[in-house]
Amino acid sequence: MRSSLEKKELEGYIVTNESNILYFTDFLGEARLLIPRDGENRLYVYGVNYERARQTAKNCFVELVKWGEKAHLTVADHARNLNLRRLGFDAIDASVFLRLSRALKGVKLDAQGKLIWELRKVKDEAELKRIRKASELTSEGMKTALETVKPGLREYEVAAEIEYAMRRAGSDGVAFDTIVASGVRSAFPHGGCTDRRILKGDLVVIDVGAKYRHYRSDLTRTVTAGKPSPRQTRIYEVVKDAQRRAFESLRAGVKACDVDAVARQIIERDGYGEFFVHGLGHGVGLDVHEPPGLNPENDEALKAGNVVTVEPGIYIVDFGGVRIEDTVLVHRNRAERLTEAPYNLEV
Repeated sequence: MRSSLEKKELEGYIVTNESNILYFTDFLGEARLLIPRDGENRLYVYGVNYERARQTAKNCFVELVKWGEKAHLTVADHARNLNLRRLGFDAIDASVFLRLSRALKGVKLDAQGKLIWELRKVKDEAELKRIRKASELTSEGMKTALETVKPGLREYEVAAEIEYAMRRAGSDGVAFDTIVASGVRSAFPHGGCTDRRILKGDLVVIDVGAKYRHYRSDLTRTVTAGKPSPRQTRIYEVVKDAQRRAFESLRAGVKACDVDAVARQIIERDGYGEFFVHGLGHGVGLDVHEPPGLNPENDEALKAGNVVTVEPGIYIVDFGGVRIEDTVLVHRNRAERLTEAPYNLEV
């Protein structure tokens, strides 16, 4: 981080986003973090989190913010004491920014959120170990889902079995709200789960993710509750082909938009381009959606250590939708699937 501050000619950095604070300190909770270019990092926490922070936070000195004090003003006081004249920050509410500006009169406050993302996008071995475990737990959840789905069950009943299985296997919780979207609801990419009963022949989109020591994974399969129709089978095969080809194109140095284009061209070739309504994928780590995104607008070259999803989909209103997704690790000359589940439409 300090070399990044030097390149940006920053004398310090204020971190407010919980995931970013977690990244630097291994502490999750309401807090503020000041990273001076020279000197010790300082984590500011209220009494409700103070003892836990003292026991778990790393790479920083933990300072108590007393009742009635404002954490951002305590940060400002320390920054003034250190005579920091140019500070970067990740994300600050407008009202807090104005108060900080008044408290730090004469200090340049520079929005530099991308600076931390450049660090977070490439996972180190410790991070990958946690993501691999989260992926293993996610795959266990999908295994339960495929064994559970059947006509007559409500969507939330399937979701409950998935989440219970992941918890029993060691998950810290879900990476996001579990999606079990059946029938015409499967055409909603973020359809959640409801009390709708799954009907025989329904398409069912199942999107699950486990969390392990704060790191996440993401996995989607689409199945039919019974024998699929020819149209369902056709759409499924197009999506499966697009997902496979995009995965095979992934490696360090390839542009994110070019990977998206591989899948998009296959779906467009088969006449379903208008029904692919989102980017091909997104980064995964401490957050379930983070850079780098695989989409038509992102022309950055991927790097070894990026963890992304590959999830093409076709969504047809009043008919249903199909999405197939894996969490994938980018290597120098190839990609590696971290999630595992069968690619079978019929269960």
